[in-house]
Amino acid sequence: MEQLKTIGRELAMGSQGGWGQSKEFLDLVKSIGEARSKAEEDRIVLREIETLKRRISEPDTPRRKMKEYVIRLVYAEMLGHDASFGYIHSVKLAHDEFLPSKRTGYLAVTLFLDEGHDLIILIVNTIQKDLRSDNYLVVCAALTAVCRLINEETIPAILPQVVELLGHPKEAVRKKAVMALHRFYQKSPGFVSHLISNFRKRLCDNDPGVMGATLCPLFDLVMEDPNSYKDLVISFVNILKQVAEKKLPKSYDYHHMPAPFIQIKLLKTLALLGAGDKQASESMYTVLGDIFRKCESSSNIGNAVLYECICCVSSIFPNPKMLDAAAEVTSRFLKSDSHNLKYMGIDALGRLLKINPDIAEEHQLAVIDCLEDSDDTLKRKTFELLYKMTKSTNVEVIVDRMIDYMINISDNHYKTEIASRCVELAEQFALSNQWFIQTMNRVFEHAGDLVNVKVAHNLMRLIAEGFGEDDEGADCQLRSSAVDSYLRILGESKLPSLFFQVICWVLGEYGTADGKYSASYITGKLCDAAEAHSNDNTVKAYAVTGMMKIYAFEVAAGRKVEFLPECQSLIDELSASHSTDLQQRAYELQALLGLDAHAVENIMPSDASCEDIEVDKSLSFLDSFVQQSLEKGARPYIPENERSGIVDTSNFRHHDIQDSSSHALRFEAYDLPKPPPPPVLSTPISLSPSTELVPVPESTYPKEAHQASPHPPVPETLSADGGARLRLEGVQKKWGRPTYSSPAMSTLASTSQKSANGVTHADGLGKISSQKKDATFGSSKQKVEVSEEKQRLAASLFGSSSSKSERRPSSNEWISKGSTASSDKPPAVAETVVIEPSIKKSPPPQLPPDLLDLGELATGTIVSLDPFKELEGLLGPIQDSSSVPSDSVGATKPPNLMTLYTDTPLTGFGGNVNKDPPVDLYTTSRNSHRGAVAKKGPNLQDSLEKDALARQVGVTPSGRNINLFRDLLG
Repeated sequence: MEQLKTIGRELAMGSQGGWGQSKEFLDLVKSIGEARSKAEEDRIVLREIETLKRRISEPDTPRRKMKEYVIRLVYAEMLGHDASFGYIHSVKLAHDEFLPSKRTGYLAVTLFLDEGHDLIILIVNTIQKDLRSDNYLVVCAALTAVCRLINEETIPAILPQVVELLGHPKEAVRKKAVMALHRFYQKSPGFVSHLISNFRKRLCDNDPGVMGATLCPLFDLVMEDPNSYKDLVISFVNILKQVAEKKLPKSYDYHHMPAPFIQIKLLKTLALLGAGDKQASESMYTVLGDIFRKCESSSNIGNAVLYECICCVSSIFPNPKMLDAAAEVTSRFLKSDSHNLKYMGIDALGRLLKINPDIAEEHQLAVIDCLEDSDDTLKRKTFELLYKMTKSTNVEVIVDRMIDYMINISDNHYKTEIASRCVELAEQFALSNQWFIQTMNRVFEHAGDLVNVKVAHNLMRLIAEGFGEDDEGADCQLRSSAVDSYLRILGESKLPSLFFQVICWVLGEYGTADGKYSASYITGKLCDAAEAHSNDNTVKAYAVTGMMKIYAFEVAAGRKVEFLPECQSLIDELSASHSTDLQQRAYELQALLGLDAHAVENIMPSDASCEDIEVDKSLSFLDSFVQQSLEKGARPYIPENERSGIVDTSNFRHHDIQDSSSHALRFEAYDLPKPPPPPVLSTPISLSPSTELVPVPESTYPKEAHQASPHPPVPETLSADGGARLRLEGVQKKWGRPTYSSPAMSTLASTSQKSANGVTHADGLGKISSQKKDATFGSSKQKVEVSEEKQRLAASLFGSSSSKSERRPSSNEWISKGSTASSDKPPAVAETVVIEPSIKKSPPPQLPPDLLDLGELATGTIVSLDPFKELEGLLGPIQDSSSVPSDSVGATKPPNLMTLYTDTPLTGFGGNVNKDPPVDLYTTSRNSHRGAVAKKGPNLQDSLEKDALARQVGVTPSGRNINLFRDLLG
């Protein structure tokens, strides 16, 4: 009666949808199963996903419905559709207190998410809470999720709780805790390295399931370090013996085999521990013999255990009885009708051959049957066995069968492997020269494009070196056989490119060595090979080189060279080829034919392909040529590491050869610097990117101190419109920091000027240039090893001597403001900014003074020169003063005031200085020697006030309104 009630309840559940699921879900599964195409299945699933998107977001969804929706999402995701909108609902379902919902949520989360997903952080707290649960089913569900979801970053948060669960009273929890620790070890061994002893303890657990789970992490540990676990051999043997004697519960049997998977894992572990260890292996022989005798071979799982026993016997220290038992089981495998058992028998036979090669003789017929079997996998495994069985007595048969099989298969990967094995066996067990050459020809003919290039090079080297014996006749016979076979094969079509390369090389080296074939015949064949591969430059290169060798041997022997018409046309074609390599080879061939016999013999000696080439890295053979060139006045070579700061080596022409190792150019001596003025902070002007700035290290002038002349060199006379200085104390500097010039600095500048013939000279400027050069010269001497970047900077700053010689003599050198401010400082300054751009030589009608020289105004009569006229020249092209009337200042177009605020550099400030130097707006000249110039503008006091205002405001005033700045400033 109770049974009828159960059947009734089941029928009722089936009528409602079956086993707690709705009828809608069952209809979905049914419709997907009955779909006749992938497109129809996709339409059904997409329609279901749209329905789930709408329903799963509804509020107050019942647990049972939410559980079903998540299962349907899993179904859609497994069919390859995107269900990411439901991932968060799966996480929420894992938070549910209801056990079926929680387990469904964990199942969905482990299927939806991976360890790197962003939602993993939300599931960690739930796992931590569930691991502390009193319900062991909740704990097991959490541990299952741990193995799938926890990554290296979250292991420390879970690890302590997992370790505590190793002592849980429930065996299922202990088993899953061991599995979780094993997963942690696989992800990050460092986190579990201190917990290895826990695996040893769990190996002795009372529950076989926990013991079996512990075998997996111990196997990984034994693979890493077998010697550290030798003490566990006895424990493993005892466990294996108990399992083989069926002392485990019946629930662990599989097809009447007692715990076969535990046996397999134990046998694999013992094979690692007993390798090369006689003492450990002796303790295994008894239990292995029991398994060979008692194991049933009627089922696949029994044969799997036997196969693992054979693998263990072949790995541990050999024992005759164990080898005989393994050979008997292998014979049963080979005689079976099952392809799977034959495959295992072939593999087991290959393992036993390493220990006892005579075992294969008993199973020759079985191996041949497997070789002729229609199963391609079994045939490949048999070829691997034959490769291991090859000897000098059976190499011919095995290689022939392998080549025949290689011809009939279409798998290029395996064809490449077969070809390499054939080449290896032919080189190792060659029966004769003819057989070796024929075998290699077959391999290259049918798999030449798949053969590694090294195989072709090895073949060419083998033909050149011979078989390594002292019998020169055998080597000559080998080469002659190769030439004969290649000439016969050369007429065939569809030969691989690599094979053609080998043929061309062999014919070029040994085509005429034995005198059997003429040079014209061999060169004609090489031309045919090049024409057959007209699109392959490598084959053409080999063919031309082969022809070059043939002609070289003929010229060296004193015989007349017969240049065939087809060869001449080929050479003419290659001489105009787009490939420079082919052009070079063609020109080398033509040049070789014009040399005498002695030179050709030295260039291309006969049969010298295997001789070592001695390379003279010092190029000592050029010593006589170098010495002759030096005697004729050639410049000596300067090593690259000694070229620091050198741009033009023409100055070395006047040096001795012993001085060629100096590290910088030699300059003439200059004056020592004057005592330093009070320090004035200034900032160098901003130049265009083409003008580079480089800090010059501190220099003490060791060589120039005693060579300096007592008086500085007097610069050339100033031009007619330069020399005087404005008194600009208290005027703001527009090209430096917002500070004001010091009166002491102006006084010092005025004392440094000298008057000659009524013209003012600036001595400091001449010494600045010499001081900069001396500082650079001294620093380059002190520092021998300078980086390449610094060398390039130095070369770009100093320039060549030719550019310096083209500089126009002027009273004011074009230097930066920072260097002007430090012109009178001693050489103890740590860093000095050096700027020397080259200036194109183009003499102007008048030389404008320096724009940045803010020295004190020299006493004397002031020339009536309008400074704003000079400003107009600065803003635009400078006009010739002779062509502009003296009364046309007011008619000049007023300059645009806003141009001063643009980013465009003014004339003369760019790095590409190829025009006149910039006009000095605030410098006037004497009128003692310029009486012909008409006086314009207001008096001197008004000019100074206007100039000061112009500097403060930074705006260029117009010549028509002298009170512009007064109006602007109110």
